Amino acid sequence: MKLLVFGYSGQVATELRRQGGPGLIALDRTVADLTDPLTCEAAIAGCDAQAVINAAAFTAVDQAETEEALALKINGEAPGAMARACAARGLPFLHVSTDYVFPGSGSAPWSPEEPVAPPNAYGRSKLAGEEAVRAAGGPHVIMRTSWVFSAHGSNFVKTMLRLADSRDSLSVVDDQIGGPTPAADIAAALLVMARAMAAGQTGGTYHFAGHPAVSWACFARETFAQAKRKVTVTGVPTSAYPTPATRPLNSRLDCAKIERDFGITAPDWKSGLSAVLRELNT
Repeated sequence: MKLLVFGYSGQVATELRRQGGPGLIALDRTVADLTDPLTCEAAIAGCDAQAVINAAAFTAVDQAETEEALALKINGEAPGAMARACAARGLPFLHVSTDYVFPGSGSAPWSPEEPVAPPNAYGRSKLAGEEAVRAAGGPHVIMRTSWVFSAHGSNFVKTMLRLADSRDSLSVVDDQIGGPTPAADIAAALLVMARAMAAGQTGGTYHFAGHPAVSWACFARETFAQAKRKVTVTGVPTSAYPTPATRPLNSRLDCAKIERDFGITAPDWKSGLSAVLRELNT
């Protein structure tokens, strides 16, 4: 299948390049600069792809608090431009979004249809992208995911392993709950959905996150246990670790819809963690 992917070195884009086969073309920022949405439109207008995936984003959550205009350009305007260019050609467009579009309250998993209320600038920028994709009117999938990790890029697992090199105890937030999600599984799900969309299946908004839901502290403990690192993890409340951007306490995502429509089940993040640690040779 011929696929055009926006993003090259990010976690999901890297996995898409690994799994997508010879028909996948991934564009880095030298070819498609998301701060200039017109370059994204031009890339789609000149391609022969059967579907387009946007795996690029402004992901610096705290930085977005002071650079919201830039985050909106990359996460909001650029996906809208991509979606409009795809709609003009009837191409399926798949866009990766986030649980941060929800307020993060309560304890029940968020379903795709529930009202959104982003708690920070990053979430607002990602919601703007979702709205622009829907407004384009073409065949599309919006995949909301959470707590992405892999053997490459910057993520929680790699941060924990780095800290373990010099620390034998850590304090980690334990009142934020979500589903750690392997980037490899996100890429695999996107490829399944892209093929189905190219064959005429209807899209929409979906959730895809690792199972079971845990706290960051539990995620850290499992990382150290599998990596055989002797690090004591003490759980602390979010209030003990203030950040510029408000973090949602509840990042649980209901993944029933993606299983019903595409046969894609929520991944076992512990198994995905084992694979990542093997790749990192830990």
